[in-house]
Parts: sequence; C-alpha cells; structure tokens
Amino acid sequence: MENGVATAVLCVVGGGIAAQVLAARLRIPAIVLLLALGFLVGPVLGLLHPTHDFGPNLRPLIGLAVAIVVFEGGLALDFRELRASGEGVLRLTAFALPINFVLGTLAAHLIGGMMWGPASVFGAILVVTGPTVILPLLRHARLERRSAAFLKWEAIVNDPVGAILTAVVIEILVGVPHGAGEDPATALTLHLAEGVLVAGALGVGSAVLVAWAFRRDQIPETLKTPVLLALALVAYVVPNLLMHEAGLIGATVFGIALANRHVPGLAELRRFKESLVVLLVSCLFVVLTADLDLAVLGKLSVPILGLTAAILFVVRPAAIWLATLRSDLSRRERLFVGWIGPRGIVAAAVAGLAGPRLSEAGYAGGDLIQPTVFAVIVATVLAHGFSLGPLARRFGLSTAADTQRLAVVGASPWASDLVITLHRAGVPVVIIDIYPGAMLAARQARVPTLQAELLSRHAEEGMADHPPDHLLAATRDDLYNALVCTRLAPEIGRERVYQIAPSENHLLHADTGVSRDARGKVFGNADASFDALAGRHEAGWRFVVTEPDDVARQDDIHLLTIKAGGSLEFVSLDHGANEAAEGDRSLILRAPTLPAIEVQDRFAQVSA
Repeated sequence: MENGVATAVLCVVGGGIAAQVLAARLRIPAIVLLLALGFLVGPVLGLLHPTHDFGPNLRPLIGLAVAIVVFEGGLALDFRELRASGEGVLRLTAFALPINFVLGTLAAHLIGGMMWGPASVFGAILVVTGPTVILPLLRHARLERRSAAFLKWEAIVNDPVGAILTAVVIEILVGVPHGAGEDPATALTLHLAEGVLVAGALGVGSAVLVAWAFRRDQIPETLKTPVLLALALVAYVVPNLLMHEAGLIGATVFGIALANRHVPGLAELRRFKESLVVLLVSCLFVVLTADLDLAVLGKLSVPILGLTAAILFVVRPAAIWLATLRSDLSRRERLFVGWIGPRGIVAAAVAGLAGPRLSEAGYAGGDLIQPTVFAVIVATVLAHGFSLGPLARRFGLSTAADTQRLAVVGASPWASDLVITLHRAGVPVVIIDIYPGAMLAARQARVPTLQAELLSRHAEEGMADHPPDHLLAATRDDLYNALVCTRLAPEIGRERVYQIAPSENHLLHADTGVSRDARGKVFGNADASFDALAGRHEAGWRFVVTEPDDVARQDDIHLLTIKAGGSLEFVSLDHGANEAAEGDRSLILRAPTLPAIEVQDRFAQVSA
C-alpha cells in the first residue's frame, strides 16, 4: 500500500510537472500532455489507480484543489476590464450560458442517444469553459485585451455557475430532501438560495477581512499566503455543507472581491499562488484521466463521437452567436469567441461526481457521462488549443508576432534613436516615458509610445495591450532602473529584463555591489552607462541594424542580435555571448564616418 501511494505521487507530481516543462519547450497546450500522461499511467499501463490508491478521500481532495484553482482564477478578474468589454462579458455569462445548456441537452438526447436525465446533466456540465485551459492559452497567444477579457471572464464566472447548475439538475432528478407537506419546488428554491447567499456573503466577507488585516499590518508577511489559502478553503467548504458545489461560488467570489480591493502586496502573493495552481492543475488532470476505466471508454460509440463534434461545431458557436445578437461585438469577435471554448478541470471533476450519482439513482447511461465529457475535453483542448493563436492572428485579434517585443523605459535622445532603428528593422518596440515631449521623435517615426509612470496602474493597463517579451530600463537613474527590473522580472522573466550599466562601477561589484536579485541584467558592456551612451550619441554615433552579409567595423559596439526566427539576444556582462547563426542581424552602435582622431576629439569634448 505504501509503495502504491509513493508510485501514485511520483506519477502525479513528477510526471505532471515534467509534462508542463515539456509543453512549454514545445509551445503546445500543457493539458494535451497531461491528458496523455494520465491515460498512459492509468488505463494503459495500470501504474496509477487513483480511486484505489487514495481511497474515499480522493473526491474531497479533488474538490479542495479545484477550490484553490477557481480562487486564483478570481484573482485575475479586475472590474476595470469591464469598461471596455462589459456588454460582451454580460452576454457571454448571463445569456450564452442558458442557451448552451438547452442546446447541449438537446444534442445529448437527439445525437448522443442519452435519456433526458443524463442528457440534462451533460448539458449543464458543458456550459463551463475551463480557466485552467483558457488562462495559459491566453498567456501564449497574447490576444488583444478586449477579446482576452471576454474569454477570461466567461471561463472564470461560468465555472462555478455551471457546477451549481449541474448540482441543481441532479437534485431535481434524484430528489431534494424537504419537510412534510412542503412543495418540492419551494424546497429546492430555498435550498439553492441558502447555498448561494451564504457562499457570496462568505466570499465577500473574507475579502473585506483580508483587506482590513493586510492594510493594518495585522498579519506577518510569512503568514499572508497561508491565510489566503485557508480562507479560500473555508469559503469553499462551508457553503458545500449547505448545498453541493456551492463552495465554488464562495471561492470564486472571494478571489474576485479581493482582486478588486487592490490590497498592496497582493501581486507578489498572486504569483506564488499561480505557481501552486500550476502544480495542482497538473496533478488534477493526471489523476482524473488516470481514473478512467477502459471498459467504460469502450462504450464510446459513433453517436457519442457525433455528440462531441456537435458540441464543437454547432452548440457552442450557435449559443454564442444567438447570445451576442445586436451587441457591440464585431463579427470577427463573435466568430472567434464562438469557436474558442475548451473545457477544463471543473468539467472533469463535476463529471466524475455526477455520473456515479446518476447511476446509483438508477438512471441508465449515467456511466457514460464521465467518458463523454472527457471526450469533449480532449477534443476542445486539441482543436481550440492549437487553433487559438493562428485564428486570432487571422482575425486581427492578436498582438502576437514571431518577432519578440521590446519595451524601453526612458525616452532620451539616444534611447529614442535606438527604438526608431529597431522599429524600422521590423522589431516590435514600445517606448515609455512620463514626459510627452521626450517621445516626440518616436511618435513622428510611428513608434508605439506609452506616456505613464511604468510602476503605476495606468502603465499596467497600457502594457496589457502590448505585453513585452523583453524590457530595457534606460533612464538616467540607476536605482530606478533596478527597481523597474525587479518589479517586472516575475512577469516578463528575470532573464529578460535589462538595465543600462550603472554610472558607478562599484555598483556591479560581485560582493559590495547591487545584488543580482535587485537589478536587471546589464545591457552591453560595463562602460555603456547612460552618460557614455549619451556622449557617443551626441558625438555622432548612431544605432544601426546590420544585415547578415554586412562587414563589421573595428569600432562597432555590438548590443543585441535579432535572430532569424525573430527572437532577441542581448549582449550583457551577466551571460556569455552566443555565436551568430546564418540569417542573424545585429544592432550596433556605430561611429560616424570621420577620421579616428576627429571622432575621439568630439567624444572627449562631449564627455567633458
């Protein structure tokens, strides 16, 4: 028994994270590999039997993990996004959901051959789209902000609502307990209202309590994350005691309410929880897939496969099209959102609970719900995961490009020349400064600009439309550059944030200088400080992007390489230089075509 549990944990945790890493390297949806891994170690090889290995505690543990997942998803919902996409979000959550339910139920009965009871449960389960799938896809596809908000809000809001709808349908089919002489409909209504109201009140109350305690420094830093996780579980468990799956509403409302109270320091805590959710999602998909029975999967028939196709090509597109009639969504947005609707972990978890309950109540076909839902999950993940990026680019709804985007902070004359040169070479760039006059040259060259303090909420919103892959902090203030790099490193990547070399060399000393954890990588060489770059620029040096066959000059200063595939490689003291490959171009700082002695004299005069 002990070895069985150890093997299960190894397959779930180790295999799940390995699948995530491999998916990131291959740039494919991680859920594809997670489902394949779960199917391999479970039904195929028999290494993992979750129900047997974990016993009756499996389903409660899955529920607690899902609660943390939906809580973290709620933390991603900011009401400010509704200003640009409010009507679309309302249509996708309030209008599309019931239409999806009706059409999904009809499809399950008419095409899948299910009895009306199991068909209605199937339709209720599939009104949800999965934030565990949508959110990672959005990070890779880099949709423009409005379309991303549509999909994100729909996925996170509809998840608990769909779970509640499934629970209500099951209660109607199985029967809800009620007192003698009490009308069953009244009993069900009171039962539903009790669970939803308690869940909502507990979620909002927990957020208010956390905001009050955090702002008054009532909780030590080391306990803030444990407190949030504990309250999320409380917001999930307590409503569940009153009504099945009502806890998902409590956890989601807690996350949304907390996100919109703008508690200082919450961003750092959110990043930790994002990492935890990646681990939980990896484990959940492996466990739920491994728990499938090959004998039940063998019952998947042509009508069930036809039902899966109908969900992809008819039910979802029709529901979105009807729900968004006469809305402010463009035709391209309606088509795009109507196609993209991958199902995720909540659908899988609810299906694993609903099927056995219907079978125990005597409904024929209840055992088909879980494998059929998994067939839809696999089909939607494959179809939507691999088509989201290309389709968004085809419809003009994506800011993504093969070439990586660079954000430059500080619009000094030399920095403006740098971004203009890269822009003309086809590299996506954006320059950021608080002074509009400083960015005049960049604007005249049609370079994207952002007038904002980079550490402000306004800048965060502005950069959401053009998320950078790399950042270069190029202001005169060395410590501000370090602060910017430290703040954005967790979001962009610590290896992708750079700052110009500090004016004082001792700041880079290995022992007494600024710690590498508190600054970005050094851009260029140690002598490429702000004053040195400004001096050369005033002396006539200019930035140039060389072609692969250009011959380098002896005094050229190489700063970054534009790879043939579009990625950027910076020259830095903090890592070794990579060899140039065929087709690579280089950004260099080149001296004016003057006699060497005259260039040196001019640079000396400017520096003085």
